[in-house]
Amino acid sequence: MRASLPPLSLYIHIPWCTRKCPYCDFNSHAAPWRLPVEAYTHALLADLRRELDKASGRTIETVFIGGGTPSLFPHDAIGRVLETVGGALAVDAEVTLEANPGTLEQGRFEGFRAAGVNRLSIGVQSFSPEKLRRLGRIHGRKEALEAARAARTAGFDNFNLDLMYALPEQRIDEAIEDVRQATALEPPHLSLYQLTLEPNTVFYAHPPTLPDEDSAVDMLEGCQRLLADSGYRQYEVSAYARKGMQCRHNLNYWRFGDYLAVGAGAHGKVTNAAGVIRRYRKVRIPALYMERVAGGDADTEHRTLSVEDRLLEFMMNSLRLNDGFTPELFEGRTGLPLEAARRGLEQARRAGWLDDPGDGPIRLSRAGRNYLDTVVGGFLP
Repeated sequence: MRASLPPLSLYIHIPWCTRKCPYCDFNSHAAPWRLPVEAYTHALLADLRRELDKASGRTIETVFIGGGTPSLFPHDAIGRVLETVGGALAVDAEVTLEANPGTLEQGRFEGFRAAGVNRLSIGVQSFSPEKLRRLGRIHGRKEALEAARAARTAGFDNFNLDLMYALPEQRIDEAIEDVRQATALEPPHLSLYQLTLEPNTVFYAHPPTLPDEDSAVDMLEGCQRLLADSGYRQYEVSAYARKGMQCRHNLNYWRFGDYLAVGAGAHGKVTNAAGVIRRYRKVRIPALYMERVAGGDADTEHRTLSVEDRLLEFMMNSLRLNDGFTPELFEGRTGLPLEAARRGLEQARRAGWLDDPGDGPIRLSRAGRNYLDTVVGGFLP
């Protein structure tokens, strides 16, 4: 059923932060006194060369450098990595770097821009000094405001601000005020996530007092009204953008595209010419990752996706999108006929959680967005 290979992206992971936030369950580590910039960059370059071999001549449409806090690394290290991608990178590629306001000095954004980064994702989370303190962030309101302004000054006309809501003891008006302040900075893209208590985090072991479920829903609805009134269209569960400014890298994830993985703990997904889809992950511990790369291979946890895996993973990703998916996309990305999804789709449609597509895309109804996990569960074997 697959007419062609899906678009290809590249994810690069830099795993260190100034300190670990109490809510964070990502593969990140408090930075040592001296970051191993040269050793880790050398490992990234060697790993990247092997990853490019997997691309088999395919063009890389987007790059995302995440973490951790990649902005801890100097721009010349980032530039060396992007230079290694070289001719594999599309002419109009989107190249995103995650940055935290507390790690930026004057002129740092200009350096990243010169290195080849053309999009920033800035981890603001909140503009409230008290909430930032509760979240363990190293920046304050002043640094958050300056980071957004510095992005524009450095020539970035494409950047994202990350915000969180349902923070410890947060009121509805406080959550809406964070969004109001963010929209006043006029970022092309905003992400809005609910704080959740994830296993293996400090907050999970020592839970703070969070708003109840009804209050969290009221916060989200109030924030969404303000975002819509300010010209931001929701296109995914947690993503809002001005016209034409959606994150292309994340859209490739949600549309079940392919992506190469470089860096400690990074995940990859590659489809071959025969239609076989393979997932893999890099060794998580940075020191072991560097050691394994030097030995020739840092890949681990290889897994070939079964029919059931492809069905479930496609739905888990694509149904996050407000616009849903077309039957052609489903069949092209999974190699399966739409009939393979019929049982789960009919179950969701009977419950009123799917719009009646007619000739249009298959997507969740407004009510169905509140039951995404339940809808996806309908595609379990």
